[in-house]
Parts: sequence; structure tokens; C-alpha cells
Amino acid sequence: MKKWMVTAALLVFVGMGAFAQDMKTKERPDPEARAKMMTDRMAEKLELNEEQKAKILAINLEYAKKREAEMEAKKAEMEARKAEMDARRAEMKEQDSKIAEVLTPEQKEKWVELKDQGRSRRGPRGEVHSREDFRKRRGGN
Repeated sequence: MKKWMVTAALLVFVGMGAFAQDMKTKERPDPEARAKMMTDRMAEKLELNEEQKAKILAINLEYAKKREAEMEAKKAEMEARKAEMDARRAEMKEQDSKIAEVLTPEQKEKWVELKDQGRSRRGPRGEVHSREDFRKRRGGN
């Protein structure tokens, strides 16, 4: 019975993983295809005539192209931001290594402690949430 349950659970997890992979690899249809699919769906549900269908296709295509352009711009912006953050991290590592070359082993140890204290004072993304939180962490009033 136990072996059967373990096997069933394993099959479920493998199936879920394959399904998730399949979902990620599907490409988005181009704006023309999306506009046509949306128009076809509307024509079916709303019983559009050919003239209405042609006009709605033009409208859907116009906005599908706008959304595609917006998505591409956002994607480029995110990639630029990621490259900027990667460059900043590399710069910080370089700074850390140069500082470490100057410090004695005892100073390095204290420096690491000070950096850790600074990290603990900030939240998970580096922000101090409120003045009250900051004061509590600092040990003040």
C-alpha cells in the first residue's frame, strides 16, 4: 500500500512538472493571431455579421499591436534594469575586495559584523519600514 501511494505521488509530481514546463515553452501568438482569435470568439458569441466582424477585427488588431509594443518596451526596460543591477553588484564586489586588501584580519572581521548589522536593520529588500521599526532595531526610543 505504501509503495503504491509513493508511486502515485511521484507520478503526480512528474506530471505537474511536465505540465508546468509545457506551459512555459508555449509562445504567445503574434498580435494578428490574438486579434483574430478574439474577433472570432466575439463573432460567435455576439452573432456578428461580416461588416461588424471586419470592423471589430481592425479595432482588436490596433489594440493588440499597442499592447505588444507596450510589453516589448516593458521587457526591454526590465532587462536594462537587470543589467544595471548586475553592474552595480559587480562594482560593489570590486569595492569590497579593494577594502578587504587594506584591512587587517581583525578589521575585516569587524567590518563583516558591521555590514551584517546594517543588513539586519533593513528589511528583506533593503528598506527600513518605518521610523518606529528603525528606532526599535537601533535600540532607541
